[in-house]
Amino acid sequence: MISHHLKASVLAFFCATATISAAAARTVYDGPWSVLIVTEKGSCDRAYRYGVQIVDGNVRYDGGGPINLSGHVMKNGNVQVSVSSGGSRADGVGRLSKSIGRGNWTGVSGSDRCTGYWQAERRG
Repeated sequence: MISHHLKASVLAFFCATATISAAAARTVYDGPWSVLIVTEKGSCDRAYRYGVQIVDGNVRYDGGGPINLSGHVMKNGNVQVSVSSGGSRADGVGRLSKSIGRGNWTGVSGSDRCTGYWQAERRG
């Protein structure tokens, strides 16, 4: 089964570990988001919801644990994310507007494979 931390990271498509300075470049997608991750196929847990952050278009995770996350939101709203933890890995793609987003994710942990979708909405 894909680990809780890995699934959180997939849609934690977005948590930031740094504070934005006033001089830093910003995108229309920057800020706090709430992300719902849903498993459609595989033995992963059914659903999780996480608070996340986009900073200067970069996708980062601030949920603790040994998680490697890389990702970016393009100017047109396309999102790509890769995350790994231990022997588990997941990739997510999708698109954001200024206030909502949606996409898909796939993951593998050992011989276990899961797929699903994510939905996001801007908070605040």
